Order: sequence, then structure tokens, then C-alpha cells
Amino acid sequence: MTEAPARRPLRLASYNVEWFNALFDDRGRLHEDAEPSARYGISRGEQAGALGIVFSAMDADGVMIIEGPDTNSRRSTVTALESFARHFGLRARRALLGFASETEQEICFLYDPDVITPRHDPKGAPVGKKGSRSAPRFDGTFRYDLDTDTAPELIRFSKPPLEIALTGRGLSLRLIGVHAKSKAPHGAETREEIMRLSIQNRRKQLAQCIWLRARVEEHLARGDRLLVMGDFNDGPGLDEFEKLFGRSGVEIVMGCDKSSPFRLREPHAELALQSKVGISPTTARFYLKPQHRYFEALLDFIMVSPNLAARMPDWRIWHPFNDPAVMAVPELREALLQASDHFPVTIDIPA
Repeated sequence: MTEAPARRPLRLASYNVEWFNALFDDRGRLHEDAEPSARYGISRGEQAGALGIVFSAMDADGVMIIEGPDTNSRRSTVTALESFARHFGLRARRALLGFASETEQEICFLYDPDVITPRHDPKGAPVGKKGSRSAPRFDGTFRYDLDTDTAPELIRFSKPPLEIALTGRGLSLRLIGVHAKSKAPHGAETREEIMRLSIQNRRKQLAQCIWLRARVEEHLARGDRLLVMGDFNDGPGLDEFEKLFGRSGVEIVMGCDKSSPFRLREPHAELALQSKVGISPTTARFYLKPQHRYFEALLDFIMVSPNLAARMPDWRIWHPFNDPAVMAVPELREALLQASDHFPVTIDIPA
């Protein structure tokens, strides 16, 4: 008797694409020319071609894109992404957008409609700007006391997390796409300004992560199969301010101080937390001009609920130097370096 072929796992990805928006005109058409992209020393054609190679190589059923093309009165995230997918013949060819960003750079989802069916499904009360202390909808305002002065501040996401209900390959999942606030003290000049703004930004980011954690606990209490994925602009042991506040935003969202049934799993974050010698995977690579060298960090994560972790999924960081399979394909290695300053993270979930 012939055995039935093994079912293909569901592959989901998280990918922060630097300056993706700059590769499209206002009608969503891809720039494939020799003009400079917004990435240093790389043309628009080179970056676009590199992204085509990376997306094709990942071959994911769905990709949570961080810093996706803009949506505003002149531009459409969905039009741009579907144009991109059509140009490169990607099977992930339909795009989904949730609440638009208040600034620029959207959180969006590119997917294969033949395999999965996602829909934007935000949770929480729509409280608007007046705010609520009880984890409102992510396009609203969270009231949280940042500095323990008994007067709660109003916390907002400039890029509201994208909440998706998804079915496909025999699975029913909840996804939350995240782009947490950057801790970088943009605009600060003096040492005092840098310190003040860094602490202020860290507090705001931690408040966002507390808000996220509240939503996570709601899903875990219901037994949902949950993935929280994206760029947290943070990670275990990433900077000295973590000591000041006791823990990173990643640890808060994962629930590292909770019992196992209420703790999200993420092997790369767990390795960084457990390492005593500074060994940690990395997902992003930045050039530091004053030091004339590159710096790497673990910023991008795919966290899963215990009931998904029990399926023994396979995580992968598509790192151009640390992944032997990528290293063996020079075209893919170079494409990853040209495409973005972040590298994709994928998860294969057995169906």
C-alpha cells in the first residue's frame, strides 16, 4: 500500500523591509531602474530584484511585512504589494492591511489565497483617543502610568498592530503583527537629552508591550493558537536601559515570568535569555558610521502559544552569513544583504 505524501507545513514569515515604500510610484508601480533607492549605495532596481529573490526563496504561505508601502490619499499598500507580487510571479500575491499607520510604513500581510484565508479581525473596545486601562483596540489609546506618578499617560501605537484571523492547511490561527516603538533618541543632541529621550522612549515601548501582553493573555485564556510576529525594536540584553526597568519588552510580551500555559515560546529569544557568554542569534544588521563597522541585533521574532509550540514547528532566520543553506547560494546571500537591513524569520508549522 502506497503511503500518502506528507502534508506540507504552513510556512509564515515576518520580514521588515527597509524603505519598501520608496520602490513604488503613487500608482503602485515598481521602480526597476538605476536611480538610487533609499538604501545606501543600492539602486531601486537592485533592491527590488533582491526582494524578488528573497520572497521567492522563502516561498511562504503568508508574510507579515513590517515597514510595508504607505497607504494615504495618494498611495495604496495593497496595490503596491500586489503589483510587486505580480511582477515577480509570487504565489503569495494578495495583500491585507489593517489600521493604517499614523505616520508612514504599514504593517501588512502578503499571502497565497489558494492556501490560506486571512481577515483583519481586531479585538478590544474601540475607545478612540479618550483611552482605556483595559487593553483597548490597537487603533485606540491605552491609559497607563509610565512614571508611577498616579497620573496615567495616553499611549498610542503610531503603527497599530495587525490582528488577523487565519485558516489554512487544516489550521485555525490568530496572528498579531507588531512594529514596536523605536527606543532611539532621534533629535537629541546633548548627553542629557539623549538620556532623557532614551528613558522616555523605553517607557513608552514597555507600555506598548504591556498592552500587547494583555491581548496575548486574552487569547491564551481562550485556548487560541496564537502567533505574535514582527519587529520589537528590542530584545533580551539589548541595551543598558533594560537593567533600569528590569526586563525587555520582548520578555513582557512572551510572559517570561508566567507559568508555562501562559508563556509564549520563541527559541531565538530564549537562547539570548539563557546565554551566559553573549551568544545570540541576530536578525538585523546596521552600519555604525562613527565606528566604521556593522552592528547586529536580535529584533525580529515569531512567538507562538504553547499549543502551537507542541506541534514542534521549525523556526529559521534567513541570515546571509549564519545560515549554511543561504551561504551555499551566493545569489540569495547577496540578495538578503541588498534587500533590507533586517533578515526574514520564518516558521514552519506542521499541519
